[in-house]
Amino acid sequence: HITLDNFKLRHICVFSINKLMKSKENIVFLGMMGSGKTSVGLLISKKLRTKFFDIDHLIEKELNMTISEIFETKGEKFFRDYEEKITLKILKKKQIIIALGGGAFLNKKIRTEILNNHVSIWLKLDNKTLIKRIRNSLRRPIAARSTNEELIDLIKIRTHIYSKALYKINCSNLKKYEIVNKVLKKL
Repeated sequence: HITLDNFKLRHICVFSINKLMKSKENIVFLGMMGSGKTSVGLLISKKLRTKFFDIDHLIEKELNMTISEIFETKGEKFFRDYEEKITLKILKKKQIIIALGGGAFLNKKIRTEILNNHVSIWLKLDNKTLIKRIRNSLRRPIAARSTNEELIDLIKIRTHIYSKALYKINCSNLKKYEIVNKVLKKL
């Protein structure tokens, strides 16, 4: 059952987030592959009772191929161009939660749109945890063909760009519900 205090807090939270989302269009999660953008974004969307869009999932659904298959058959350039098109289209929607693909925020058009008009949240994990999560994932073509050293270099490069996000959430050693609570406090 819900206590009166929890009920009030939840409604105050939803009210303030709705107010924030009126001034900025959407809440956008960014970060490295394996950082939890999809799972945290989905949980936040359920808490706020708003729609959730995972850009990688939308691309896979539209092309009827996995990200790995797209990289293999059409190449990374095709994927990045398609990612830009889909992301900019989804960003036109209002008051939704979005999980970007790991490399989407590197795109200047996408990054500029997000920084100017949306609430951006970087889910940051330590290198060791990230590498452990993504190292042998067949779903992540860049990780699958990279050494640990190459992944660390990729993380360093992307970290510089991710740091431009409005909010940074350090997710290392946190459970999903703890990350969700940290996100809600930032908003």
